[in-house]
Amino acid sequence: MTGVKRTNEKNLMIFSGRAHPALAEEVAYQLETQVVPTDFRTFANSEIYVRFQESVRGSDAFVIQSHTAPINEWIMENLIMIDALKRASAKRITTVMPFYGYARQDKKHLGREPISARLMADLFKTAGADRLIAVDLHTEQISGFFDGPVDHLQAIPILSEYVYEKYHHHNLCVVSPDAGRIKVAEKWANRLGGTPLAFIHKTRDPHKANQSVANRVVGDVEGRMCILVDDMIDSGGTICQAADAIMEAGASGVVIVATHGILSDPAVERLKASVAREVVLTNTLPIPEEKRFDKLTELSIAPLIGDAIREVFEDGSVTSLFDHASERAH
Repeated sequence: MTGVKRTNEKNLMIFSGRAHPALAEEVAYQLETQVVPTDFRTFANSEIYVRFQESVRGSDAFVIQSHTAPINEWIMENLIMIDALKRASAKRITTVMPFYGYARQDKKHLGREPISARLMADLFKTAGADRLIAVDLHTEQISGFFDGPVDHLQAIPILSEYVYEKYHHHNLCVVSPDAGRIKVAEKWANRLGGTPLAFIHKTRDPHKANQSVANRVVGDVEGRMCILVDDMIDSGGTICQAADAIMEAGASGVVIVATHGILSDPAVERLKASVAREVVLTNTLPIPEEKRFDKLTELSIAPLIGDAIREVFEDGSVTSLFDHASERAH
């Protein structure tokens, strides 16, 4: 019987789609394992085929796929991978979404609109996912859309540690780009040692995507280095307008910080030309070479995802990863 794996021995396996393989490789390295070799094909009519090169029977499978452009293609590939694992008798399937596609369509603003974030959760459940791991969901309510455990990871420990190390000697202020994200800004203020808070009062036209009008800064930013925090940067219009408003209100400088760098055109041009002295993002989404620029800093989210996967695999507590972090003020 030597060399035969016992059926009660847990077997962690990491799988990666084609959207962001570099992140999956980094996570696998953190866990002292390797991404399972997988055959992918895209047929002439753009249908996707997936086959794993190793047996996955009885495994604790973690599928890492970031929903980046072309987003619908990578979501479909993600679903097909889960279906393949289910049909190959994986014991438990956890979908790791560093960025959850369609997260901004989480409620109805107008009549006859979809709630696509809920549809996404249903699709992954139907495909065979037992559990989801996501980083900085656009809204907390999305974690309730999935019928099963959801581990909602937060990038704030990684981002705030970098910001504190670099800027703590400045007179800091944390700024939220809108009133709706003030709770996140409060967490930031606590982690940076109880800095003051401000927010941008803005209006948005529900009929126009990716467009908002920054109005005025609510709070005292004069003479302060402002840390402008958001969950994502897409086309960059909102965040760059907010940075302008902060500087016009007398701030000494602005640092833009976000978890997800979607960076749809013309985001890079806008950020390059913006008043911000630095733009700090994580690698939840791939940032290709042509979208990198001098004042961009990219921090790795892999240690956070690796820790969460380890806790899930060992039936530990993912929440414990944040218990000490959420209250730690520098």
